[in-house]
Amino acid sequence: MYGAAGPPARSASAPVVRSLRRPPPPATGVSFMNNQKQQKPTLSGQRFKTRKRDEKERFDPTQFQDCIIQGLTETGTDLEAVAKFLDASGAKLDYRRYAETLFDILVAGGMLAPGGTLADDMMRTDVCVFAAQEDLETMQAFAQVFNKLIRRYKYLEKGFEDEVKKLLLFLKGFSESERNKLAMLTGVLLANGTLNASILNSLYNENLVKEGVSAAFAVKLFKSWINEKDINAVAASLRKVSMDNRLMELFPANKQSVEHFTKYFTEAGLKELSEYVRNQQTIGARKELQKELQEQMSRGDPFKDIILYVKEEMKKNNIPEPVVIGIVWSSVMSTVEWNKKEELVAEQAIKHLKQYSPLLAAFTTQGQSELTLLLKIQEYCYDNIHFMKAFQKIVVLFYKAEVLSEEPILKWYKDAHVAKGKSVFLEQMKKFVEWLKNAEEESESEAEEGD
Repeated sequence: MYGAAGPPARSASAPVVRSLRRPPPPATGVSFMNNQKQQKPTLSGQRFKTRKRDEKERFDPTQFQDCIIQGLTETGTDLEAVAKFLDASGAKLDYRRYAETLFDILVAGGMLAPGGTLADDMMRTDVCVFAAQEDLETMQAFAQVFNKLIRRYKYLEKGFEDEVKKLLLFLKGFSESERNKLAMLTGVLLANGTLNASILNSLYNENLVKEGVSAAFAVKLFKSWINEKDINAVAASLRKVSMDNRLMELFPANKQSVEHFTKYFTEAGLKELSEYVRNQQTIGARKELQKELQEQMSRGDPFKDIILYVKEEMKKNNIPEPVVIGIVWSSVMSTVEWNKKEELVAEQAIKHLKQYSPLLAAFTTQGQSELTLLLKIQEYCYDNIHFMKAFQKIVVLFYKAEVLSEEPILKWYKDAHVAKGKSVFLEQMKKFVEWLKNAEEESESEAEEGD
């Protein structure tokens, strides 16, 4: 192409042109971009733009309060209108966030400062519980407002309970009239199920108890509660939250006795509550008696010591003998592991009960006590199927050991028995009862001949 002379000579100043193509990267599975040098992290962090709608709203209960108070002022004291206003406002106002403020306003007329006082520089309204008339009918109407509001906005339940607990701790900061209104309202709300009885824990605050505020508040509360429901319903609610045995704690330690509680609440017109607490105390004493009895028997304490202890407890806790014989019977029967074979258990029972006859005899000095024991034996033999054939043998044993006498046995046979195993046990006792009747007739005849 260039002829014989070959290619033209390159001038010394001509630049050297090299290929720009690079060899392909090694096949390592890592992209070319990843091979670039990464920046080291810095402590300054990264800033992200936040959309305006995602920014957290500042907590401002004052603005919320103003909206609620303005609405209540417009509705006036018409509680139906108040309920409708609150229902509609829940769609526009943040009830979930400002629940405490909302309930402060509805109860006290404005936001409460610690201790239960209203701040001087805050707006307030007279459309509230504390500014209303002090009577049960008005408090029942306010209870309906709270009830409707919480049914409409279920998430307010917890906030309302917390509010009432707080208000109870603030009782000293309220006037007597305000405490009375709050007590009546709380009683109605407990009765209709809007509140749980666990809120009463706040009343056991040491300062409230010491100054008598808790007991006085409880009088009004229980009166309105029992007015809506009966004492049995109240007792069931207290039992659910393990409050049934704590009512005496409404008084200082030196006044926590059944006698003081009964006197205080009976004079206040709550006799049924007094009787309930007395019964609860007796039940507690009975459980403690049975527990101690079983421990004494398992230790093998002498019968005379056991009898002395039981009689002291009877006197101390006013427990009647017919109740005690039932406790003694249960304790005696629980101290042994019974044979599962029916043909052997009767013999085992007779041997065991013969040993404990003196203990049982000490608490069957009344006809009613003997009849109670007979019914306990009947129920036990029915509930424990291996004892079905042992009933008559146990009764005869106790008759011979002078634990039971003729008259209660005959009365039981005639009309004082219960339905449990009736036909079986009456048939078992038939011959023995006939023998008792004949023996009684012979005794009467001999007595007449002697005269």
